[in-house]
Amino acid sequence: MNRRSSVSSTADLAPQPDAPAERRPVRERLLASADELFYREGINNVGIDRVLEHAGVAKASLYSTFGSKDELVRAYLEGRHQLRITRVEARMAKHASARDKLLAVFDSMAELLSTPGFRGCAFLKASAELPANERTQPVCDTYRGWVRGLFTRLAGEAGVPDPAPLVRQLVLLYDGAAVAAQMDGDTEAAKVARATAAVMLDAAIAAKKTTRAART
Repeated sequence: MNRRSSVSSTADLAPQPDAPAERRPVRERLLASADELFYREGINNVGIDRVLEHAGVAKASLYSTFGSKDELVRAYLEGRHQLRITRVEARMAKHASARDKLLAVFDSMAELLSTPGFRGCAFLKASAELPANERTQPVCDTYRGWVRGLFTRLAGEAGVPDPAPLVRQLVLLYDGAAVAAQMDGDTEAAKVARATAAVMLDAAIAAKKTTRAART
């Protein structure tokens, strides 16, 4: 396994416009700079002045747009969440069955982990840096709820009668792939997680069929 060099922080970022930075809206410039710096160097390690210098905007613009650093962090995390949703839904749209859609979530993770500059889960990092922050933690909680809810819905649609135990296992696989990629440089982690998820999902579906057969 080879550890990738992290030269960019665009792991969960949408492509940026080609327009010169000074012609882009102030909010967009601030968010792009915050995303790059917060993700690459850590939220607590990056002060407002660094973001302002990187974005090329005045301090008054930041406070008139976001009000505080906490609000900028919240917007950064919300942007990451929305892009994650978009990427996962794009992967799922390529498949018809709930089973394949569920496994496509891991395909999306594999794509993310192979992106230059991947440095781990932005939400895990934010939770570690800003525990119990009343402005930013709810965004992390929303993301976690989305992951669990997505797996729960797809597992149920795939035919798992009681998805809860399986969902806990799938979330652990999903999280573990990101940690292995970040800490071990394991670029195949998501593929291993996907293969494991397929075995577990198929076993849960088969158990339902076996139970039905026994009752008849």
